[in-house]
Amino acid sequence: MTKDDRLLVWLRDAHAMEKQAEAMLSAQSSRIESYPELKRKIEEHLAETRRQAGMLQSCIERRGGDTSTLKDLMGKFAAMGQGLGGAFMGDEVIKGSMASYTFEHMEIAAYEVLIATAVACGDQETVAVCQRILNEEVAMAAWLGENLSSVTSQFLSLEEKGASAKR
Repeated sequence: MTKDDRLLVWLRDAHAMEKQAEAMLSAQSSRIESYPELKRKIEEHLAETRRQAGMLQSCIERRGGDTSTLKDLMGKFAAMGQGLGGAFMGDEVIKGSMASYTFEHMEIAAYEVLIATAVACGDQETVAVCQRILNEEVAMAAWLGENLSSVTSQFLSLEEKGASAKR
C-alpha cells in the first residue's frame, strides 16, 4: 500500500470516527438534565463534529475516494451501544464525561497521524483541515479535563441531596 492509499484509508477511518462521535455526543446531550454547562459544551462540540465529518468527506472526495458506509454504520452502532449502556448507570454523567475525555484523546492521536501522513503525501489542504480539527479536539479535551472535577462535585452534591444526579 502506498502512503497515498494509506492516507485515504485513514481519512475514511477518521470520518467514521467523527460519525461515531456525532452519535455518542447526540445521545449524551439528549439525556443531560442537571448539568447545563456540560450540555452546552457537548452541543457546541456536536456542531463542530458534524462540520468536521463534512470537511473530512471533502478531503476524501478530493483524493478520489468516498466514505465507507460500513465503517460509518459500525461507528454509529458502537456509539448507540455506549449511549444505551450509560442510560442504566446511576453515574451516567460521570462515565460519559470520562468516556468523552478518553475519546477526545484518541481523536487527537488520529489527527496527529493524519497530519504527518498528509505532510508525507504533500497534501497541504488535508494538513490544514486536519490541523483545524486537531485544534478543536485539543480544545474539547482540555475543557473536559478542566471541568471533570466540577462535574464530579456537582454530581456528588446532587446525589447527596437525593436529586437526579446521574444525568
